[in-house]
Amino acid sequence: MSSPAATPPARMRGSERRELVLSAAAEVFGERGYVGATTDAVARAAGVSQPYVVRMFGSKAALFEAVLERSLDRLLETFRSAAAEVGRSSPGQQELAACVGRNYVDLLRDRGILLSLMQAFMLGADPEIGPIARAGWIRVYRTLRDEIGLTPEAVVDVLSGGMLINTLVGVRLAADWEEPDVRELLETALPTKVGILRELADRDASGT
Repeated sequence: MSSPAATPPARMRGSERRELVLSAAAEVFGERGYVGATTDAVARAAGVSQPYVVRMFGSKAALFEAVLERSLDRLLETFRSAAAEVGRSSPGQQELAACVGRNYVDLLRDRGILLSLMQAFMLGADPEIGPIARAGWIRVYRTLRDEIGLTPEAVVDVLSGGMLINTLVGVRLAADWEEPDVRELLETALPTKVGILRELADRDASGT
């Protein structure tokens, strides 16, 4: 983890500074949850000072909301990329849904995105975060249905598979790869992408 500094390098543009902090915050919120995370922990992860983070976002709640918005934007960009991949071939629902799912799995390398979304979706009772999380969930549903062109049934299948993948990532199941049942489950859930989970497990084991 980087040592804190008063500000990011002066040569960075404002948008780059914001992305630096948001990327670090997604990791911290994803690992520690909303309650366990602090602006100080985010600052240390980003290599900036805690006052700098507060000046930029104002509060932990506002920072988390910005992280959630960033994560949703990245998720929807991934879905749109999947639609563009197969858009000219007039794909059926199954092919389109499969492509969306494959592209979703590729997001796992930025685990902060998916884990921060999971944290948000568990905060439905929070008066400030809950409405934003619910609106984000429906935004995903509407994008898949109206923009990507999936039927409601296909959307549910995609979202169900995504939540299973999130759970497998969240519990670090690939760390127990040598156990036969673990291997069977992962290879069944992610037949072409299981290597990504193993890559993440190796990264966790090495502390990188």
